[in-house]
Amino acid sequence: MKFKKTLQSGPNLIDLTPLVDVIFLMLIFFVVTSDILPLKSLNIENPELARDSTPLTTQLLVVMDAQNVIYFGSKKDIIDLASLKTHLVEEIGQLKKMHPTLIPTVVLSVDRRVEYGLFLRLFSLAQECAPRLRLVYKPVDEAELPEYL
Repeated sequence: MKFKKTLQSGPNLIDLTPLVDVIFLMLIFFVVTSDILPLKSLNIENPELARDSTPLTTQLLVVMDAQNVIYFGSKKDIIDLASLKTHLVEEIGQLKKMHPTLIPTVVLSVDRRVEYGLFLRLFSLAQECAPRLRLVYKPVDEAELPEYL
């Protein structure tokens, strides 16, 4: 008994399997090479201060979250406290090479739940390496201030 074929291979049929394979490979490549941890996703609670500051251009960003994880630079590389000084010296040196007239500014964004002693160690390391430091804080509304301040 012979069965009749209703679908015949011809020049009008295109096999999409290789195209799907390439698309999946490209998708995997872009997921692996992308920034997985954008800065906006870091849950940093900056302390409040009854003083407003003008926004400064960020030269070199150092962020410490509530779990004492240190994120360094615009790429948010995770580093430990022991290697922070070497990273700061390298990055400040590169900034000075690129812009000789620029005075580098290190911006420290530290979560308010970080232990004070650890904050002081981070601050003193940054102070040793950079001529300018800037602390990030959240301005408080004057109506919310207690009476004694």
